[in-house]
Amino acid sequence: MNCPVCKNPMIILELDRVETDFCTQCGGIWLDAGELELLFEDSHHGRRLVDSFHPEHDIKEKPRPCPICLKKMQKIHIGEKNTQVLIDRCPKGHGLWFDKGELAQVLTKGNFDKERKVIKHLSEMFSHKESEGKK
Repeated sequence: MNCPVCKNPMIILELDRVETDFCTQCGGIWLDAGELELLFEDSHHGRRLVDSFHPEHDIKEKPRPCPICLKKMQKIHIGEKNTQVLIDRCPKGHGLWFDKGELAQVLTKGNFDKERKVIKHLSEMFSHKESEGKK
């Protein structure tokens, strides 16, 4: 699968049943449908995060293609008014695109991961990738 931003092939990183597609060039993360919710042990937190999605229609940012169906993705605001982050969502429900740092922003600013379990999970996932590259 190719990155919707820089068009380079992404690598798949897996930890505890959750696969993420990661672009080593731009640092973006693709989560297939349902994978965001899998990151949370408590489904309530995952559902709360998904419920905070609000489509944005008046954005000047160029739409990106879904890496699966190549349709233009929708711009979505996540979080409360003062902590919103703009991400991309496939209109056919294939998944979510997070530019570098956006997933961590969403989780910390939106208080969706107060115990930082998901942040630690992602840090562990990406530290494995970095240590494998050094071998």
